[in-house]
Amino acid sequence: MKLAFDPASGRVRLVLPTRAKLAVGLAWVEEHRGWIAQQQAKLPQGQPFEPGAVIPIGSDDVTLVWDETAPRTPRLADARLMVGGPRDGFEGRVLRWLRREALRVLSIETAEYAARAGVTVSAVGVGDTRSRWGSCASSGAIRYSWRLILAPAAVRRATVAHEVAHRVHMNHSPAFHALVAELYGRDPTPERRWLKTNGARLHWFGRTGS
Repeated sequence: MKLAFDPASGRVRLVLPTRAKLAVGLAWVEEHRGWIAQQQAKLPQGQPFEPGAVIPIGSDDVTLVWDETAPRTPRLADARLMVGGPRDGFEGRVLRWLRREALRVLSIETAEYAARAGVTVSAVGVGDTRSRWGSCASSGAIRYSWRLILAPAAVRRATVAHEVAHRVHMNHSPAFHALVAELYGRDPTPERRWLKTNGARLHWFGRTGS
């Protein structure tokens, strides 16, 4: 039996061997309540998109500002994201802007790296998966987590280089990693390590509680 804890969602998953009884597994989970509590205590606090909140956008800390008289479409300037319209729906307008901004930036950077690699990318999209930061399909379409816009720019760009390299090597061979480093300009291990260490925290932006 195995317990797995997901720091991005706070969920605990129990894996049982074939033919194992669920009751036995649940009893085993009860024996590990202390371990589960320790993992839950390490969870980041949710950081909702509310007026006055400070969120990372690329390499900058940006304050969310609400001004009912301002345009509803958020506008980023001087480390402030100005959001107009009624207070109700503020969070949704911020989220939609972040997704659009992520798609815009990631599309530009994908095109840049694709040109360096001499490959084509049929489409670029964004989603909100917790299992991976990017994926490249055999069709040539690349999809990213929109939450990369919350990561440092270097981390985001390293992820783009990684996915574009899959247009040449649909594997993780030495040749693939060499191409990633060539496209990115250096070994992206520090950026990959940053995502492994801090990535779960990005999933708590826009959420309440823990």
